[in-house]
This record gives sequence, structure tokens and C-alpha cells, in this order.
Amino acid sequence: MNDRLTTALEQACHWIGDVAQIKTDALTFESNVRGYDYGSWRGAIRGEYSVASREWDFFGPIWHTGQAVKALCMASQFVDPGYCTRAAREGAQFILSNQIKSGEDEGCILAYEDVGDKINLSAVLECVDGLFHLSEMTGEQNYAQCAVRALDWVARTAYIPGQGKIRDQYDPKTHQFSVPEHGYTKDGTPGRPLLDDAVFLRAYLHSRDSRFETIALEIAERLIQDENPAGNWVDYHPCLPHLGAIHPRQAYWWGYPMLAVFKHTGQARYLDQFRRSVAWYKQALRKDGGLFRHTYLDFGTDCFGHATSGVCCAAIMFVEEIRECQSEDTLPLLSKAVDYMLGMQFTRPVDTHLTGVVLEKVLPPNGTDCSPYYIRDLGTIFFIQAVSSILVSQCFGD
Repeated sequence: MNDRLTTALEQACHWIGDVAQIKTDALTFESNVRGYDYGSWRGAIRGEYSVASREWDFFGPIWHTGQAVKALCMASQFVDPGYCTRAAREGAQFILSNQIKSGEDEGCILAYEDVGDKINLSAVLECVDGLFHLSEMTGEQNYAQCAVRALDWVARTAYIPGQGKIRDQYDPKTHQFSVPEHGYTKDGTPGRPLLDDAVFLRAYLHSRDSRFETIALEIAERLIQDENPAGNWVDYHPCLPHLGAIHPRQAYWWGYPMLAVFKHTGQARYLDQFRRSVAWYKQALRKDGGLFRHTYLDFGTDCFGHATSGVCCAAIMFVEEIRECQSEDTLPLLSKAVDYMLGMQFTRPVDTHLTGVVLEKVLPPNGTDCSPYYIRDLGTIFFIQAVSSILVSQCFGD
């Protein structure tokens, strides 16, 4: 199994570095339908690819690139480290070239996502863990320092003290926050409890600035308070509470960091929260190891809209439960998830844009016989993170 995983990992990394990563300052053949305004695109990851039309586009390129940097750093133990480091550095440079260097927004990263000229605060958080990883891998502190500066900007401008919430959307031109339609908690007040990648705890451990520790713990407490259903948070975007539809990575973004909080504090309720999120994934996983974009409160699903990135996130959490809790009943589910993940990788495609990529989703029919396959870089990015975690843990033996 480990040889097969290593081969798949190498192919996936080369898709990121050779196919998806932009090597020029200007866009060439890609679409940019949301109008993201970046002075240089060099190092960014192309995120969206329609197999039917063979057209590329982007969604949230800053945070997707940050997660790709993280993935490449994790994979460097098993794939050519020189290759991984070069591609990771290029990705990090794209992020840092879009970090504000001075003024009232010093440290802010222009992490546009839903709206082409508005920053998503979750996208800021989700890009910086790659910088921490790259700093650890290379020993170069500037990457971690830039991550800390970004989180300092979030802490002093977007965090709502005592409430465990972060404002959602920011306009760097007007220096104003706004509340998107989805940016309210279930009590009708603005903001979301964003614990993504435990980056505030990371910033505290790097800087020893107690503000970051306070924020991490306040957000963790808010999440425990607002948990619904067990192990998840349907009341918050990107879930659809009016439909009872849960996003496939919601329990990962907010449940997985609880393990880091537990390790930091030693308080069992955080470990219990992590394990409830793992349990949600165990029930949401389909018989073949797959997962869907929308899993409903009763664990029903739609027929289309598969989400391989969600399977990969589940696998990462399964690995940690096995490692931290010696959970024997989790290994068969991890094995099932791995089989599904590997089955989603293109190893012999006619379209060379797909060599090594991991299929994210299958679209519903549209009346034509066009390919229903849709590529998102996140499928491959989280595949790399998951496989790297599995190989490190040696869950399947040496």
C-alpha cells in the first residue's frame, strides 16, 4: 500500500507544480470571471478546470495556493524535496507579494474569494498555515513572520473580542468591513468562529503573543457552544442551514483544530469535540468511501456533486484519531477512504492537463454528452496532505 501511495503522491505533486502552478506574471489562457486583481500571478495555483470545455478559472487563489504550499511541504519527506521546495517557494511568493507592507492594513493579505475585490477573512486564515510549514521546512523565519503579521492584522481589525467570532468580509480600498448575506451567526449577529488550521495557536507558539492564545481559546469555546449537529456546525456558512445541508470540509476546518487545542491545554473537552467531528465523518462516508458536497442532517445526500477533498479531510482526521486515541475501529474506514481517493486519480488521461490530478466532483447531466468531470485543485491539494499524513503515521505498516 505504501509504495502505491508514494507513487500517487509524486504524481499529484507534479500536477500541482507542473500543470496547475502559474509560471508567468500575467494570465495567458485562463479565465478570471470574478475579476481578481493581482499584479503578478506567478506561483498561484489554477483552481478550476472543466474537462468538458478544457477551460481554467480561479476561486480563492490565495488560500488555495497557501494550502498547496502546505501540501508540498508535507510531501517533501516522500517526494523530491528540491522539487517540492521550489514549487512551495513560488506559491509562497505569490501570497507574500499580495501582503500589505505598511499603513493601517499592514500585514493584511489580499485573499479575495467570493467577490473579486473583497477579502474573505477565512481565506486569510486558510493561506497562512502554508507559510508556517514552509518556514519550518526551510528554517527561514521570514515566512512565519509574515504569517504572524497577517494574523496580527486579523486580531486587531476583524476579531470580535469576547465573542469568539471574526468578521467575514473586508474592502481594502475603503477600509470597511461588510456583512455578506451568509455572514451572520444563528443569533443574528455578524461574524463566524473561524478556527481554521489552528493558526492563532500556531501564531502564539511562534510569537508568544498572548492575544493569539486568547483568540484561539475563545473561538474554540464558541464552537463548542454552537455545535449543531454533533461534531458539526450546520448553522454557519458555507453550510446551508435552511436546507440542513452540511459542507464536506466544515467539520475539518473547525473540528480538526480542536486536537491542537487539546494538546495545548490538556483539557479533555477539546479532544471530545475532535472525536465527535471524526464520528460525523464516519457516518457521512458512503459505502464506497466517497462523500458529497451536501450531506444533510439525516445523512442523506444528493446524487451528484461529489467532494473528494472532503474524503481527504476525513482521512486526515482518521489518521489522527488512530494515532492519538489508538482507535482500532477507525482503520477500516481509513482504508475505505484511501481506496476511494486513489480511484479518483487520473493516471492515464488523454488530456495532459489531467495527469496526476485527483477528480473533485461529478456534475449532474445538462442535456449533452459532455464529460461531467470537474476538477478543483482542492481535490489534489488535500489528497497530498492526506497521503503525506498516512505515510508519516505508518497506519498501514512500513
